[in-house]
Amino acid sequence: MAIRFTPSPNANSDPNPSPPASSDASFFSSLADGSTLYSNGNGRGDNGAKTPAVVVLRALGLGDLLTVVPALRALADAFPRHPRLLAAPPALAPLARCTGAVDEVIPTSGLDKRPHRRLHGRLHGAGIAVNLHDRGPESHQLLLATEPRRLVAFAHPVVPASSEGPRWRADEHEVLRWCRLLEENGIAADPSRLDLELPPGPLPYGARGATLIHPGASSPARCWPPQRFAAVARAEIDLGREVMITGGPSEVELAHEVARLAGLPEAAVWIGNGGVLALARMVQAADRVICGDTGVAHLATALGTPSVVLFGPVSPALWGPPPDRPWNKPLWAGTSGDPSSQLPDPGLLSLSVDDVLEALDTLPTSPYRLVQVPAASGAPR
Repeated sequence: MAIRFTPSPNANSDPNPSPPASSDASFFSSLADGSTLYSNGNGRGDNGAKTPAVVVLRALGLGDLLTVVPALRALADAFPRHPRLLAAPPALAPLARCTGAVDEVIPTSGLDKRPHRRLHGRLHGAGIAVNLHDRGPESHQLLLATEPRRLVAFAHPVVPASSEGPRWRADEHEVLRWCRLLEENGIAADPSRLDLELPPGPLPYGARGATLIHPGASSPARCWPPQRFAAVARAEIDLGREVMITGGPSEVELAHEVARLAGLPEAAVWIGNGGVLALARMVQAADRVICGDTGVAHLATALGTPSVVLFGPVSPALWGPPPDRPWNKPLWAGTSGDPSSQLPDPGLLSLSVDDVLEALDTLPTSPYRLVQVPAASGAPR
């Protein structure tokens, strides 16, 4: 599936997009060019009124954040003079700031467990509230409870205020979906704007140029067996490559099991030390990444690191890397399953160690690798 957006008949690719047809058209237009609501550079308009914020809801995980980076940048381009507040988990705030599209992250998480909670007071009274979280209805209602002047969201029959929004498409790639939401509201969005630039920082010893293996995932359905990851690690070691095993705080045992089975020392295991930026720097510094359908796969795409990504219950046509980046290679058996299953997906299990090793052997060089990733001052190489 080509990761290209074909504008709808009502979409406008002009950098100063025309307003959508709605009763809020004049308000939307004034927000888009900033001329009537902000002009004196001190956070207030010429009439002294506080500049209305653009609030975005995406209170999900790492990969979820990275798939909306193009949409966040589109909003930043459309509303450069308005504060842009992202409601997202606080652990992702350092990475969100790397997009250059977010002024402030308002800590927001656990909406799946408490869908009727109130959002932080800083998110109330926005000029525009943009739902990049899901199709609703709970997330729509959460944003409407903050009393924004306009809601940008997909239409949901339970929420009348969303009735003029675009229709949800279940078979749409996640990056394209959120760009289309904006396009159909008159905001130009380029789905190819996925790249991130990280601030410099230290790296663990052995990380630069290593093969990085991340065996964990958000659910058991997406987890390839640790014995197979260990077999891939041993094959990389036999080729003279350094290997690092990474994991989040909940994946300590898994990461150490893979390292033990591969014959790696404990020093080759990295478990969440330094947060999401430290993980991102490791992905950027690695020569190649091997992982499942998880946030690390999206980091490899955003940072230009070659990768082999093992897909199971969900097709890469929905969550995979863009096909114009062949150095990010998805492996998929062609069958879909239940991503919330407590057992590994049968299609994922059908992928063999040899399949992964063959993909690694034929992995193209990323053009991002032509320029060496800079080391931080004093960081080990």
